[in-house]
Amino acid sequence: MKNIRNFSIIAHIDHGKSTISDRLIQMCGGLSEREMSEQVLDSMDLEKERGITIKAQSVTIFYVSQKKERYQLNFIDTPGHVNFSYEVSRSLHACEGAILIVDATQGVEAQTVANCYTAVELGLEVIPVINKIDLKTANPKQVKEEIEDIIGINAIDAIECSGKTGVGIINLLESIIYNIPSPRGNNEESLRAIIIDSWFDNYMGVVSLIRIKNGQLKKGETIQFMNTNKKYTVEDIGIFTPKKISKTTLFCGEVGWIICGIKKINNIIVGDTITSVKFPALNPLPGFKKVKPQIYAGVFPTDANQYVIFKEALKKLSINDSSLFYEIEQSSALGFGFRCGFLGLLHMEIVQSRLEREYNLNLISTAPSVIYEILLTNNQIIKIDNPNKFPKLNIIKEIREPIAKCIILSPPDYVGNIIVLCNKKRSKQISITYYNRQVSLIYEIPMSEIILNFFDELKSVSSGYASLEYEFHKFQISNLVKLDILINSEKVDALSIIIHKKNVQYQSRKLIEKMKESIPRHQFDVIIQASIGNQIIARSTIKQLRKNVLSKCYGGDISRKKKLLKKQKIGKKRMKKIGNIHIPQETFFSILNMD
Repeated sequence: MKNIRNFSIIAHIDHGKSTISDRLIQMCGGLSEREMSEQVLDSMDLEKERGITIKAQSVTIFYVSQKKERYQLNFIDTPGHVNFSYEVSRSLHACEGAILIVDATQGVEAQTVANCYTAVELGLEVIPVINKIDLKTANPKQVKEEIEDIIGINAIDAIECSGKTGVGIINLLESIIYNIPSPRGNNEESLRAIIIDSWFDNYMGVVSLIRIKNGQLKKGETIQFMNTNKKYTVEDIGIFTPKKISKTTLFCGEVGWIICGIKKINNIIVGDTITSVKFPALNPLPGFKKVKPQIYAGVFPTDANQYVIFKEALKKLSINDSSLFYEIEQSSALGFGFRCGFLGLLHMEIVQSRLEREYNLNLISTAPSVIYEILLTNNQIIKIDNPNKFPKLNIIKEIREPIAKCIILSPPDYVGNIIVLCNKKRSKQISITYYNRQVSLIYEIPMSEIILNFFDELKSVSSGYASLEYEFHKFQISNLVKLDILINSEKVDALSIIIHKKNVQYQSRKLIEKMKESIPRHQFDVIIQASIGNQIIARSTIKQLRKNVLSKCYGGDISRKKKLLKKQKIGKKRMKKIGNIHIPQETFFSILNMD
């Protein structure tokens, strides 16, 4: 066990985690030259298309040191985007060390700081690595100073390397061996293994990634999940190199996969402890902290016949993505679907894309909303994530919205633009700290302002240089109202939103104008209204199409023309009545997909 090293690779997005993972695999002979490809651990098409890591991937490689000793290195390549921080947290629980990668051209960014602090809190040994030193604009010396100033860890001996060319990778491997401690535990004790991740395979059922903390696990052994008390026989176990390789035994300190022929998805809980039925452990290992969704949105199949497939797809995906929350929701406009909770807009977009690609679904999502805390007149506190659950105004004492603590790192040239942007978002400035070539701005901003398009606007005003890290901070009293949309006096629940009172006039007019553009004209007037309670605050009318019923009259008495016009008027009244009740769903799909 003294020759095993478990570590995670952490960094801000696009700082070269996956590229360095490729070089580590290549140097240690995990794959042949023919089998190697760029970002070999990014297994999903979405990851390769977007150039980002979405799922953490575990690999076991074997390295012979310069002293001719053979080491087993178990490492996990983690995502860098703030929306996938739960993957990073889970991965770090399975390790004794972390490699913190910083781009030599971009320096320390917001997610770099957040990921490093998570590793330090868990007591891991952090090895700073300066990547992309082969680029002309690289400045390793300045980046080392930033690591010490902004993050606060010693970077004098930081490894300088290039994931692209392979320079410095041997030094990194040697540093891993000598700086990261070997796993604690004992092969002779009762089995205790923690489930790091799980995913559903159509042929093998549920596959779980585990870390053996104590004891050893053998193929054919009967095991028990300590939280659910379910018992299963181990059908197959093994490791990823990154090729899937079966083994007969996983020993203490190792990270590997396990298959028990589990078909029911709900029987597996990520963070649960596995023990042996023959020699059971007394206490489970501490599980992962359950991550709470930050935003909620209704997701509906465009074809009602796909509802059952959609339900099964969500069950399977929730095993693969433990931060995904869902519950049944019904909408008068969109039919049956699910209210889903996500960690952010990118997470929401990725989940929807995966459902559509992997399960051949056509989905539509409503506008995202956050959790609000409402104090009622009877002093009861309720939390709502759906605007349609908003109580009546006369029983509300106060409304509290979630406030996020945001850390923004940017070059000094863009600080003015960022301050102007934050002021538009009803923010409160906490601090500004100037470093050598970076400025750290800390703000408190309402979560509802962040989830819409704050990240895109921040990148726009800073020419792409600023980075953002945020987390829920507190609930704060705010002047909020629920905005309802009515079409021909019928409320459309799928379009209701909760909004700050100072923005309500502008937002309601903007929404109504978009609807007016997308809804086709009918044979009767379509009246679109925005209301707060019973008060109409904005209105627009899509004028009716009118057939010229007098075109066939070439003369004759005026009474003949009046008769035709009267007949048309009666018919339009009947059509308008039907139109109030039966509004086709297709007219709303384009609206709900708008920004």
